[in-house]
Amino acid sequence: QVQLVESGGGLVPPGGSLRLSCKASGRALNVYTVAWFRQAPGSDREFVAALKYGNSNTLAANSAKGRFTMSRDNAKNTVYLQMSSLEREDTAVYYCAADRQIITSSLRLPSQYDHWGQGTQVTVSS
Repeated sequence: QVQLVESGGGLVPPGGSLRLSCKASGRALNVYTVAWFRQAPGSDREFVAALKYGNSNTLAANSAKGRFTMSRDNAKNTVYLQMSSLEREDTAVYYCAADRQIITSSLRLPSQYDHWGQGTQVTVSS
């Protein structure tokens, strides 16, 4: 079993940047597809971006394209979400999720991921 712990959330002004971390323990994260989701109060959990196993290209939701990028540091067993040009609408709890067997057409579905972190709050406000 892989355990995931997110960190790096906080308060940032509009237009600012933030880097979230998803650190894994128990298993090597580089054999998993990893995704970030977010959930604002009263809303469903929403796909943000994913990094497929064996691939270094970020697959991002339309709302994140051009602003959010994922990367891996295998030595630290950690995946990052670099967020820039943040908007008030990006305010949410951000969760990382991982799964070993997931197909591209299912990447955006929270139900397809077996492993989740506890979440980290991101607040974009002046």
